[in-house]
Amino acid sequence: MPVSIKRISTITLSIFCLYNLLFAMEVSETSFCGIEFEIKKNGFSNVSYILIHGDEETARMLLTEHIKENQGRAFFIKSKEREVPLGPTIVDPNRIFSKGGATKALKKFKPTWEQRKLELLLAELDDSRNEFLFNLFPSEGGLLIALHNNFRGYNVNNELENSQLYSLKKEQNPRDFIICTDLRDYKKLNKGPYNVVLQNVIEEKNNGSLSWAALENGVRYINIEVRLGWLSQQRKMLKYVEDVLRR
Repeated sequence: MPVSIKRISTITLSIFCLYNLLFAMEVSETSFCGIEFEIKKNGFSNVSYILIHGDEETARMLLTEHIKENQGRAFFIKSKEREVPLGPTIVDPNRIFSKGGATKALKKFKPTWEQRKLELLLAELDDSRNEFLFNLFPSEGGLLIALHNNFRGYNVNNELENSQLYSLKKEQNPRDFIICTDLRDYKKLNKGPYNVVLQNVIEEKNNGSLSWAALENGVRYINIEVRLGWLSQQRKMLKYVEDVLRR
């Protein structure tokens, strides 16, 4: 083999190895007050994704396939249930991102608490929450995308009271919709075929969901909510969001 061809082959192999080194999937773990998450990192991007309800299998399937082909970081809760253990009770992990929300969540399945023990757990949540959010949130100007499924009648109409603007499409199922917290994102997304609502005013007595924590911290947040089992629909909606917002 001529020396020049050998040199080209060596360079090509080096580039291939460097690409694999830079963009190989990295897997790690983190936790939020003992609630464990697996993190899959693909390359370098200012987009983070999260699956926060373990029983929403359609969203899990989509995020698993999506992060293989797209750069970013995907957080998967390490549970198959909607509620997860926390202290002496169980909670909805998407209701503990504020002190008020966490208090209600902790009392839902355990109404009676010794006040001192409740305050200690709430303080522990406060400390752990800050660390978890620091890890989860993308860099400034980045995007946080949450994938959710519904199967109990929940639909976009339940969100209108808490929304500042909304764009509903007659041809779309009300159980399939997008929540965003940034006005500029809303103005881009509402031109498309999907139901979209904007929630960009902080509520003091909010329910403790991740969307409110993102809003309070100035993080662009998108929730893609789709009926359980409708994988192709959620895939189309995620593609639409990324095509529009990642241009």
